[in-house]
Amino acid sequence: MYSSIKRFLIGRPLKSHELGEQKLTRLKALAILSSDALSSVAYGTEQILIVLATVSTVAFWYNIPIAIGVLFLLAALILSYRQIIFSYPQGGGAYIVSKENLGENPGLIAGGSLLVDYILTVAVSISAGTDAITSAFPVLHDYTVPIAIILVILITILNLRGLTESASVLAYPVYLFVFALVMMIIVGLFKIATSQVSPNLHPALGTPVAGISLFLLLRAFSSGCSALTGVEAISNAVPNFKNPSAKNAAATLAMMGTILAILFTGITLLAYWFGIAPKGNETVVSQIAAQTFGRNIFYYFIQGTTALILVLAANTGFSAFPMLAYSLAKDKYMPRMFSIRGDRLGYSNGIIFLSIASIILIIAFKGKTEHLIPLYAVGVFVPFTLSQTGMIVKWIKQKPEGWIVKLMTNLIGALISFLVFSILIVTKLHHVWAIFIFLPIVVFIFHKIKRHYVAVGEQLRVTKHITEEIKGNVFIVPVAGTTTVVERSINYAKSLTDQVIAVYIAFDKEDEKRMEQKWKELNNGVRLVTLYSSYRSIIYPLCKFLETVQSKALENHYMVTVLVPQFIPKKRWHNILHNQSALLIRAKLLWQKDIVVSTLPYKFKK
Repeated sequence: MYSSIKRFLIGRPLKSHELGEQKLTRLKALAILSSDALSSVAYGTEQILIVLATVSTVAFWYNIPIAIGVLFLLAALILSYRQIIFSYPQGGGAYIVSKENLGENPGLIAGGSLLVDYILTVAVSISAGTDAITSAFPVLHDYTVPIAIILVILITILNLRGLTESASVLAYPVYLFVFALVMMIIVGLFKIATSQVSPNLHPALGTPVAGISLFLLLRAFSSGCSALTGVEAISNAVPNFKNPSAKNAAATLAMMGTILAILFTGITLLAYWFGIAPKGNETVVSQIAAQTFGRNIFYYFIQGTTALILVLAANTGFSAFPMLAYSLAKDKYMPRMFSIRGDRLGYSNGIIFLSIASIILIIAFKGKTEHLIPLYAVGVFVPFTLSQTGMIVKWIKQKPEGWIVKLMTNLIGALISFLVFSILIVTKLHHVWAIFIFLPIVVFIFHKIKRHYVAVGEQLRVTKHITEEIKGNVFIVPVAGTTTVVERSINYAKSLTDQVIAVYIAFDKEDEKRMEQKWKELNNGVRLVTLYSSYRSIIYPLCKFLETVQSKALENHYMVTVLVPQFIPKKRWHNILHNQSALLIRAKLLWQKDIVVSTLPYKFKK
């Protein structure tokens, strides 16, 4: 039944040679990897206006030069990540760049920041989309958390079905959103050009503003940089593109940057010209749409596609997180299960882990993740800064043709990214202080995992001189009575060696005598050792006996094998009717050194 449900939800298993069919084209990749970045234009301009509104509405003209600064940083990031794509086509983005050029710990900080950021991407995006749904249907407000969880599960299932299927589904709402905003910008600019909008709605550029400060402008700039979240996702997922993967990824990155710049610029210009001020109960995009079209079908179309893209922005996390986790797992910093492809050739363990982690966040914050957004932004600009600094080091070391221009591009991007990061830390320390505790813990865990894998590798490595010699085997068979299962187990052990000992744990003296008498009547040629357990424990006396046998066996170069007889009921629910002593014995003995634990099953027919 489980298999049938799984096949229905995620589809038939794919063969390994079908991996090429799961690679992304440019248009599908743009939809699946750019949803987070493109959706951020819905709130990027608004974040700038919220900061400027603390001074006065006259300060809104600063929105224009601040937006130019954001676009300048966007251009630097696009050029930087384009260079990263061609330099590191194996994927991994900021993690690989930082690790190779700056060292192990900077690489792990970049990787850890991005992993946390992708989890936050899912939690924040789904919560924002849920808010849009509950705003449209207030009766659902009390069910915010269940709705958010259902949305996470639906996107998880979609991603488990494979890259191409999820991209095919997600392409429609993403491109509808882009189309809707482009139409709104064109109509809005047409109205401005034809003098249908009063020029008195906005302050003139250069109007003096009392109380404005450089610090406040930098704060507004850092808030506006929230429109750049998700820009790095394509560089992490280069292997997911069709060949030539690097060329296609770079082209997709350029497409995303161009669309993002057009939408952000258009929304910023319209917000300025229409004199839009941020409101608590209506978004800036909603106000622009209302001014442009009125409250008609076009307005609701824009609102609907915006709400949809905010939910689907979570898919960037589902696309990029598994690839980054794969890169870290390949380098032994994360469990190897993250490097294994699932039935549909995706890194399903990474997808499932991301889903569970984001659901936990949604439940913990009751679907209201506003306090996570500053941490979300910090998680972006840490790898931004590290990756571009790493590329600077790379150009200085290698000095390829045209390296000065490349270095200057990365230097400008690194300085601006570090500036934004610093401003976020200074202005929102009460929200982002946790990163100074959490990131070191993540890096520490990475190192512990790596040390474990290195230690395992050293112990598993084959050496030229093997000093350990095994001359034979001693079989210990725990028995619970004189049953068919026990008799079969004893016969099996005797077929392998003549060193067989049956062990019986008695809880009272009379039971011990009865068992010894029954065993004598069997006359199977195997010695029975009865152990009296005063405290009715099976495990403790058995382990003490095994220590005695093992010490003598090792002296003679013999291995000790415990053969555990176990019957298997016909129906699984029958297991709860039995003591499961065999399970407890195996669980304990598997941790004992130099003891082989083997199970001989006996399946019941009814």
